[in-house]
Amino acid sequence: MIYKDFQDLKLSALGMGCMRLPLTSENDSDVDEVQVAEMVEYSMKSGVNYYDTAWGYHNGNSELAMGRALKKYPRESFYLATKFPGYDAANMTKVEEIFEKQLEKLQVEYFDFYLFHNVCEKNIDGYLDPANGIHDYLMKQKENGRIKHLGFSCHGTYETMMRFLEAYGDTMEFCQIQLNYIDYDFQKAKDKIEELRKRNIPVWVMEPLRGGKLCNVNDETKAKLAGINPDKTPTDLAFRFLQAIPEVTMILSGMSNLEQMKQNIETFATDEPVSAADFANMREIGLSMVGKKILPCTACRYCTSKCPMELNIPWLIELYNEHSASEGGFIAPFGVSSLPEDKRPSACIGCRSCEAVCPQSIKISEAMADFAEMLK
Repeated sequence: MIYKDFQDLKLSALGMGCMRLPLTSENDSDVDEVQVAEMVEYSMKSGVNYYDTAWGYHNGNSELAMGRALKKYPRESFYLATKFPGYDAANMTKVEEIFEKQLEKLQVEYFDFYLFHNVCEKNIDGYLDPANGIHDYLMKQKENGRIKHLGFSCHGTYETMMRFLEAYGDTMEFCQIQLNYIDYDFQKAKDKIEELRKRNIPVWVMEPLRGGKLCNVNDETKAKLAGINPDKTPTDLAFRFLQAIPEVTMILSGMSNLEQMKQNIETFATDEPVSAADFANMREIGLSMVGKKILPCTACRYCTSKCPMELNIPWLIELYNEHSASEGGFIAPFGVSSLPEDKRPSACIGCRSCEAVCPQSIKISEAMADFAEMLK
């Protein structure tokens, strides 16, 4: 396992992201804790020492599952990260209540790393509002040792990130951004990295494989990547791209089974960043992948917890993207036809509750209406 220096710590370059844990059913709440325990055991034995969860992952059950899985290991043998869920405006006045509950759920007395979760356009005002007391409270917890390192994650624009940094930048020790060879340019991650470098704030990476989409690329993209290195898989090259960015300290991967974990740990046994020329080529490949009409959904599933119709929005968007990129075809109609009438795109009532918590700011209601029209 490769290790990266962070202050006086040695962090495994690969961290276990806990947003896509294995499930016992199609319900995102039903975490398979037997598999989780096996994965944690393997990762600990393999040198992974960083575990990243959050209040909202798996509808609140990720923290519970990880608390139970990590309980058997000495507290000093791993670094644990979780987040304040400001992606939901209803939580803004509940920082103390939520923080105390998180300690209870994860069965620890302190957090090694704690983040303002998903700083974006929808919540920046709430995060910056002193009346909510979020920053003051978290700084107090840092002073009394219940938070060792404080940072933030950001799905918002560069401008929104700058507002947050101008207010709290002096107290932020790390920043987690969506970064991969698509979003380096598509979501202007390059600009964010540059600003963080100027402030000496190291980069944590989320969505390195864009929700698994960079593992399962189409034949055209696969051929382009093979032209860079025929001996590396698309997954491996995606990680090697990130290894070439010096500001990156931590790469979080949301592994859903033990096989994925084994493959990723094997990759991180060596530090083999792509060359400067290959880095540029992969950026071009990334731009070509988003040149088509697709929506940047990463299947985080925040939307599903807010949908009054209980639609499986990430899957519907996946079908929508396939239908749009293919300009028709049978895959999407077959997929939609397998659903009950009240779970299809046409069942969307346009309430926009899902959009209020979408980290990608996708206009989901418009996409559902468009999709329903295309399928007629």
